[in-house]
Amino acid sequence: MDYIIETQDIVKRFDDFIAVNGVNLKVPKNSVYGVLGPNGAGKTTLISMLCTILHPTSGWARVNGYDVVKNPKEVRESIGIVFQSRALDDILTGREHLEMHASLYGVPKDVRESRITEILDLIALGKKADEFVKTYSGGMKRRLEIGRGLIHYPKVLFLDEPTLGLDPQTRESIWEYINELNKNQDVTVLMTTHYMEEADQLCDEVAIINQGKIITADSPKNLKRELKADTITIIVDKPELFMEEAEKLEFVRDIFRTDSEIKLMVERGDYLVPEIVNFANHLDIFVNSVELEHPNLEDVFLKYTGRTIQGEE
Repeated sequence: MDYIIETQDIVKRFDDFIAVNGVNLKVPKNSVYGVLGPNGAGKTTLISMLCTILHPTSGWARVNGYDVVKNPKEVRESIGIVFQSRALDDILTGREHLEMHASLYGVPKDVRESRITEILDLIALGKKADEFVKTYSGGMKRRLEIGRGLIHYPKVLFLDEPTLGLDPQTRESIWEYINELNKNQDVTVLMTTHYMEEADQLCDEVAIINQGKIITADSPKNLKRELKADTITIIVDKPELFMEEAEKLEFVRDIFRTDSEIKLMVERGDYLVPEIVNFANHLDIFVNSVELEHPNLEDVFLKYTGRTIQGEE
């Protein structure tokens, strides 16, 4: 398989703090690859090394075949990037932003105008191209930043938390746009996110990062399939007693507690909810609520870390 991004035991240390700790990645060409983890897990630091903004303390990384330390110029020519924080000038128009970046990245003058028109059509901003950015909505600004990152025909587009701060409807429209971009352009997308549903919806493969380490990586489907279980979430008045006794049940594959909730991993959970409620009643334990869920990436994160992703933030 062709890998457009590879890292080997890459580490980034700030004095005594290790932000990225021995990360190994292999990102297939023309895929959407997600790095999923809570705030402070090392996602932005990892992207910053891959973009040559930060030097690794040890280990190595290659992007589009170029070493990020030995060949930084070639790496930068190969990539586009959209950072988590907005980086637009409100007093410029959308077209002026694209013209400036096309010039900075050396897009030839004879194709610059047609490339800008192509990008404006791609990001659905053609009608707003000559309006000031201060009049744009949050979603339009994000699309402009993504378009700006594509102006010079990059092989890899890095998206750092691409939908952070956007409302759910705008977030979904950005998801659709990223999907279309990956299908219709010759570009690999590596994105970081702490939104489980975003990684599940968009990514061909997901690496889960926590405290600077990749703890598992696979397709969302395979990661969820690993659990081989539905999740029954129950809140009871005697959680310690319930946990102690429920661990002994043959059909309980695993059991976790997060704050007031107890999560039981079971197979064919639809048939077991009544049995678990009766089990609690026999122990004189009052059930406040019970809910059945099929596996999701939140459960995968919980399995590997013992915490929810929100609990890590």
